[in-house]
Amino acid sequence: MKSFVIADPEKCIGCGTCMAACSTVHKQQGLQSHPRLTVVKLDDATAPVMCRHCEDAPCATVCPVQAITKQQDRVMLNETLCVGCTLCAVACPFGAIAFDGSRPVAMANSYDTYIPSTIRSSNPSTSIPSTFGQDILAWEPGVKSIAVKCDLCGFREQGPACAEVCPTQAIVLIDAANIVKARDIKRECAADSAASAKGGAVTR
Repeated sequence: MKSFVIADPEKCIGCGTCMAACSTVHKQQGLQSHPRLTVVKLDDATAPVMCRHCEDAPCATVCPVQAITKQQDRVMLNETLCVGCTLCAVACPFGAIAFDGSRPVAMANSYDTYIPSTIRSSNPSTSIPSTFGQDILAWEPGVKSIAVKCDLCGFREQGPACAEVCPTQAIVLIDAANIVKARDIKRECAADSAASAKGGAVTR
């Protein structure tokens, strides 16, 4: 059974707290700081748009390097493998995948050995800011535009940060337990309605 987070537009006040929390917790893990959800306003309603961790996961299907894979109850992205081709964003039916420039987690931030930035070298030393990017062909290793998508904060015991910080409880985590609970409540309501209707018919 898949898990995903969903928002109630009737409760959402568009404060953006969920985006801020998402950015913060991922940055702390050495991942991209770009938020994995986007608060969208339409007429008088606001709600965050986020990954639904689809069963058939079209984003994973089109990924040419298998950077996006299904793992148990969620669809995960390996930032280090992503090549930034943008096919996943095109395939996503919810527009829940964005792209942002970032250094993959497995990539070193600097070289231990000084690499001069000269007219014959396009490899600057990232540990020497004064020599970085002086040549036309200079580049910073590992910095590229790669995909950003919800991972349900799998590294947090508390679950998704967006749901935890939402001041109006507009965002909730949907999993097997929640679905069974919602199903049972609806069945009880349906049974009560049927009983009430039957009782009313007998009274009349």
